[in-house]
Amino acid sequence: QVQLVESGGGLVQPGGSLRLSCAASETIFVINSMGWYRQAPGKERELVADITITSGSGTNYGERVKGRFTISRDNAKNTVYLQMNSLKPEDTGAYYCEAVVSDPLGGFVNEYWGRGTQVTVSS
Repeated sequence: QVQLVESGGGLVQPGGSLRLSCAASETIFVINSMGWYRQAPGKERELVADITITSGSGTNYGERVKGRFTISRDNAKNTVYLQMNSLKPEDTGAYYCEAVVSDPLGGFVNEYWGRGTQVTVSS
């Protein structure tokens, strides 16, 4: 099992910034990618950003956050960060960390989720 622990959520005014962190537990699995998804009440979960872990640092961003959010990683700590700037009220929601892993022996791929951290953008 891989455990993901998110931190950094909170209350911020419109135009402000927050940085989220997601730390993965020690694991024998290979983490292929990590990312962030968010969900507001009554809405579907959507991709915020993800980043390749195994090689390179390829990134992918949702259209609603592109240009404002930046995802980065620290492979030595199995940690991914999400820097959120120019926050808008529409960014409010529960943010969930996600990791896609594979077995170095068997080659299977699996997905794990954190419990989420709340981000509220309001004046």
